Amino acid sequence: MSELSRPAPAVNEPRQALLIDSNPELNRMLTDLCDQHDWDIRSAKDNQEALELSQSHAFDLIITGGRTSGQQDIELLRRLRLVRPHTRLIILTDEFTPGDVLNSIRERAFSYFARPFSTEELAEIVRSAMTTPFWDDGIEILSATANWVRLAVRCDLATADRLIQFYRETSDLPENETEQVATAFREMLLNAIEHGGKFDASQHVEVSYVRTGHMVLCKVKDPGTGFSLEELKHSALANPPDEPFRHIAEREAQGIRPGGFGILMAKELVDDLLYNQQGNEVLLIKYLNKSDQ
Repeated sequence: MSELSRPAPAVNEPRQALLIDSNPELNRMLTDLCDQHDWDIRSAKDNQEALELSQSHAFDLIITGGRTSGQQDIELLRRLRLVRPHTRLIILTDEFTPGDVLNSIRERAFSYFARPFSTEELAEIVRSAMTTPFWDDGIEILSATANWVRLAVRCDLATADRLIQFYRETSDLPENETEQVATAFREMLLNAIEHGGKFDASQHVEVSYVRTGHMVLCKVKDPGTGFSLEELKHSALANPPDEPFRHIAEREAQGIRPGGFGILMAKELVDDLLYNQQGNEVLLIKYLNKSDQ
């Protein structure tokens, strides 16, 4: 039975989260988040107890403890899927090994965090896990090697944010450059989801991530018909130098949400941003050796 066809909990029935023991500060933050959303909370001392509890209770969300490795948590996820195929599981770990992130996507983890990580970003992902109505088929691996990954990503905002967190965990760039690429990548992904996919959850954006010794390349291909950059009157990219906010009036006239700075900002954060002729594919390139530009 798909996530979409699962019966919704009764109006007054609280949803349940299982927290696997971590450090006291993290336990407190996660407990506060669950309390804010009126979720019932249970705790488990380790992965084995979590699996045993899951056999008798259908938890809506499980968050692993940072004391286990990513590989141990992925194994928990595999075993959990046999009895609770739709439970959302967020992996927190102190021990990261190459391949863990891709394996967690394959096993349909909701998200993955390896220390050190931002508690603010974790809190946002936890909130998303508590409120997203469906997610099982949101990110599909089409092909993957150590340096080249191709994905199909469902056209909704929550899935985009999940993908960006997975990217952060796979990036081996310095933190500042990781965030630059993540921000530019997210902007282009949201453009593809909004303008190409029309926020239609039945549509998917194709995403590629390539890592070489000299550059990082992200490609985003949306399911739409494309556009011409000359037609983007609602984008800040089309503003003349003496009218940096002219696009705002155009967006208001077209009934488009506030914004329009995404492409312009992305161009400042990466070294190259290139669209294809049709306007439905974009490449983001970050050079690791500036002499390669």
